[in-house]
Amino acid sequence: MIGWLRGRLAAKHPPALVVDVNGVGYECEAPMSTFYTLPETGSEITLRTHLVVREDAHLLYAFGTEDERRLFRSLLKVGGVGPRIALGILSGISVEGFLICIEAQDADALVRVPGVGRKTAERLLIEMRDRVKELGAASTSFPGADGHVPSPQHEAYSALVALGYRPVEIARLLKSVADDSASTEELIRRALKAAAG
Repeated sequence: MIGWLRGRLAAKHPPALVVDVNGVGYECEAPMSTFYTLPETGSEITLRTHLVVREDAHLLYAFGTEDERRLFRSLLKVGGVGPRIALGILSGISVEGFLICIEAQDADALVRVPGVGRKTAERLLIEMRDRVKELGAASTSFPGADGHVPSPQHEAYSALVALGYRPVEIARLLKSVADDSASTEELIRRALKAAAG
């Protein structure tokens, strides 16, 4: 297995990205939640990965946080959920938002995620119910074992998802108000102002 990649971000075209690790370009697919936190092309990055081996391909999936990878792996164990749907879920709702939906048994919120129909949402509620506590307890969204601290962009993204904005719309809003020095609250305020204007 390939557990992580550390190298230079060579290209990014959602959902695909290429990481140059000592002259070898690793092609990966990543959820939009990871794309929103990526630095500029050419920057050094570290991504957690999950390798899926199929008869016709080896596919590498990349994640900005351990929480995202852990949820992705857990989703793959749900009947009828493959890598494509799991990526869609991570792109459409934050890890925290997903855990809240499962705990609240909120199928309607899950159905709003692109690619998730009513039957899939109900299956997720049933099969993920027991795993939510494990995922929540192991969460490293706050400074923890790997020292990861979510960026203001990532936190703003999660907040806008919780407010009901679509991932594509959030990407456009956050790009229009991008500012490396802005706090989470400032980014949210600017994005909401941009959405209203």
